[in-house]
Amino acid sequence: MSDNPLRKLPSVWRVLEHPGVRSAGDFSRDVVLHVAREQLVLAREAIARGEPAPQLDEIASRVGAKLGELVGGMTRVINAAGIVIHTNLGRSPLAASAVRAVSEAASGYVDLEIDMDAGERGSRTGRVEEQLCALTGAEAAAVVNNNAAAVLLVLTALARGREVLVSRGELVEIGGSFRVPDVMEQSGARLKEVGTTNRTRADDYRRHITPETGALLKVHTSNYRIVGFTQDVSYRELSEIGKEAGLFVIADLGSGMLLDPGEMGLPEEPTVHSVLGDGVDIVCFSGDKMLGGPQCGIILGKKELVRRCAQHPLYRALRVDKITVAALGATLALYLRGSAVSELPIYTRISVSSEELRDRAERLAARLGAMGLAARVEADVSEVGGGAFPGAGLRSYSVLVWPRCPAGEAAARLRRQRPAVLCKIRQDTLIFDLRCVMPEEEETLLRCIEGACI
Repeated sequence: MSDNPLRKLPSVWRVLEHPGVRSAGDFSRDVVLHVAREQLVLAREAIARGEPAPQLDEIASRVGAKLGELVGGMTRVINAAGIVIHTNLGRSPLAASAVRAVSEAASGYVDLEIDMDAGERGSRTGRVEEQLCALTGAEAAAVVNNNAAAVLLVLTALARGREVLVSRGELVEIGGSFRVPDVMEQSGARLKEVGTTNRTRADDYRRHITPETGALLKVHTSNYRIVGFTQDVSYRELSEIGKEAGLFVIADLGSGMLLDPGEMGLPEEPTVHSVLGDGVDIVCFSGDKMLGGPQCGIILGKKELVRRCAQHPLYRALRVDKITVAALGATLALYLRGSAVSELPIYTRISVSSEELRDRAERLAARLGAMGLAARVEADVSEVGGGAFPGAGLRSYSVLVWPRCPAGEAAARLRRQRPAVLCKIRQDTLIFDLRCVMPEEEETLLRCIEGACI
């Protein structure tokens, strides 16, 4: 029994009395006790895996670190990974005007849900709905907390208990193993696949329409492409099939665009305006991807159908708060003023020229070389990210750095910096794509690389 490694673990009381824990901060005893017990449980699990028993000082250090994490908040990150809409880093950074709107809404009372003229309760999202309709020509709009919620609400309100036809090639899975068929199942609508993975024709929809059919759904394959021997049904053609059968058509755009992607040098993609113009009855898309705003799901379309969604009991469970309303309203205002391309961070990062990136990369590489680090510039390809424009690379330039320690260790040090730095790793090399690194962040990035790699 004396050789049992579990007996080497300190008691909870000894952990609580350790100077490192007692000086960790002004936490209540209940909080410190909870964290100490949690760390001891993790230590027991590690021992069960064959790892050595941690000493008292190590456990106390872990408790102190965890207490700091509990009150530390999120960490600012310098994005040198070359992905503009990086889901793991919060997707689209907000424009300066949206940040100001959020600060104002968060720091005091605002007219979120009151008609100031009448002095009566008003619409929470009425103003942003008017903005969306003005920008897209839609009859009506509704806003919920993300695009999956938008699709769930639309299918629940409009097709519960009915069949919904969707092409087999559009049954997509997005991040986190989240699948469109699963959303449909939760809505109470019954999925009915038509066509094949690579080819779906108009007749595939027509042949499967029955009295049980409630709607036709088209899902934009935002995060992948099927190429080669392919065929699909256009939004206009699907809308015509819906009209023939007396069915409404729903489009899940995933990452909806309000601008012509060609203006940013991106491949052709359907815009929200064009899909509505093709006769689609309901369009759903995310607010925090190519729109460049906060996380939310936007529903646009025919007035009566949107009204049914907004009056459904589920809508209240999915509605957005004042912070989202403020950020979305300020973002949409940029589109209305015609300044979205010049003021939204995602578009300034997408449209920055490769020549500018090369010049910046060469200057950074030269300064790193002066510090004694091996560094050089290499042509690279950035990604739009966020499930948008898969395979459409953005010409870029990166700085390759050979750290004096293993690359994985240096990358881990960079992630622990404040601010943290996220880059790419290739064998023994760190790769810093400067597309998403703001010019004002370069000095900080230089210091972080120096601290992690030398």
